[in-house]
Amino acid sequence: MESNAVVWFRKGLRIHDNPALDYACRGSSHIFPVFVLDPRYLHPDPSAFSLGSARAGLNRIRFLLDCLLDLDSSLRNLGSRLLVLRGHPEPASVICRILKDWNIRKVCYEFDTEPYGQARDRQVTDFARQLGIEVFSPVSHTLFDPAEVIKKNGGRPPLTYQSFVALAGKPPDPLAKTYSELPPVGNVGKVELLNIPTIEELGYRDIEQEEFSPFGGGESEALRRLNEVLKDKEWVANFEKPKGDPSAFWKPATTVLSPYLKFGCLSSRYFYHCLHSVYLTVGKHTSPPVSLVGQLLWREFFYTVAFGTPNFDQMRGNKICKQIPWKDDDKLLVAWREGRTGYPWIDAIMIQLKKWGWMHHLARHSVACFLTRGDLFIHWEKGRDVFERLLIDSDWAINNGNWLWLSCSAFFYQYHRIYSPISFGRKYDPDGKYIRHFLPVLKDMPNEYIYEPWTAPLSIQKKANCIIGKDYPRPVVVHDRASKDCRKKMGEAYAKVGSAEEEDDTAASESTTIQKRKRQT
Repeated sequence: MESNAVVWFRKGLRIHDNPALDYACRGSSHIFPVFVLDPRYLHPDPSAFSLGSARAGLNRIRFLLDCLLDLDSSLRNLGSRLLVLRGHPEPASVICRILKDWNIRKVCYEFDTEPYGQARDRQVTDFARQLGIEVFSPVSHTLFDPAEVIKKNGGRPPLTYQSFVALAGKPPDPLAKTYSELPPVGNVGKVELLNIPTIEELGYRDIEQEEFSPFGGGESEALRRLNEVLKDKEWVANFEKPKGDPSAFWKPATTVLSPYLKFGCLSSRYFYHCLHSVYLTVGKHTSPPVSLVGQLLWREFFYTVAFGTPNFDQMRGNKICKQIPWKDDDKLLVAWREGRTGYPWIDAIMIQLKKWGWMHHLARHSVACFLTRGDLFIHWEKGRDVFERLLIDSDWAINNGNWLWLSCSAFFYQYHRIYSPISFGRKYDPDGKYIRHFLPVLKDMPNEYIYEPWTAPLSIQKKANCIIGKDYPRPVVVHDRASKDCRKKMGEAYAKVGSAEEEDDTAASESTTIQKRKRQT
């Protein structure tokens, strides 16, 4: 009797260190490598503020299609292929249908920690078990099983990086398995198979975007980039996160491996293993939290807290999030989102985000602080939505975790420490090369005024062919006044939250005392 297995790709778009693929191959006469096109992430949304679907901008969609093409190529080299299906009405129902139609004995897919993925996977798991189909869903998108870390912590997610690292321990080694061939694809019957679509075939025909992300997707590119990084062992050993240059763009001052980790083109376990091999070779190296291994552990920390915190992606109903009365100002939000705040450092970063779908982590810190507690006092959820849409490495747990952190809503509470939209960028790039590239309207502005062009005399502005208020906007706020006002509002919000927490503690204490008295009586 034939033994058929489905390996369902969602993230984990790779061959190396893929436990779901490995298990699907064991004892199977045929395997069906499947990817379901999810309309939630791919269908065009004309009402969105930029080209893309309801959930993803065009850069991330293009990156995903690159990943699928590369995965299909790798599978074909092993005598298999990627079976692409239309996710109508949604992916879970499509998977349930093929499990029955293809006479599947086991279905394998890596564990997903996100709420959307959890709900989708429960539907498939329940259906499969009703039919007696074996389900194998290993933890392989992260170094650790978030549920296990939370269990070690008494059922609560650890809320500090240090406590997480102490609990997590050492991650398992990656699978060393390599393949010369895979079991063949079985008979798909009347199920409609699709080619991996192009952007145009998805419905994006009138594309006006001038520039796209320079980072291509796929496992092959991920491993190539990783090998390039690992060649410079001294750089790997001495990497220290706070010392990166956010203004370096053609050769970023970081690995740019986050998009490949997000889509699972690169195994986090394999990356961790490679870094430790370098550390053993070099000897002296930086340590967490600032080292490259430290950055992987930050990823794990946010995944774990997000997995164990209901409503992690919002302020209301999120028990770890401070309730701050952010203001609602669509005009300021759009100015920030479109790179028209009048602060060149902030605007250049937002233009890089729109064009490339990526920017350095310190650049992200700058614009997130500016939008929230630094200058505009706009809700972090609004900024989170923009990042979620435009970043090619947008990751639900990490994106929400960083916005909670940078808005001082959770994890980090020194709200008085504000990134200057003027001096912070100038420290790294006094000549304004980054600004001149992403804001060519300012390319002829003298160095003296490049970060504060509104201070340039009119004669200088005319000579630079950039009149402030006409060719480039005036600042939407005065930073010194705005940041002072933000600090005041944050202080008031913290005081109010503190009072509420004390009242809750007092009420809880009184309730406990009453219960004790009742029991004694």
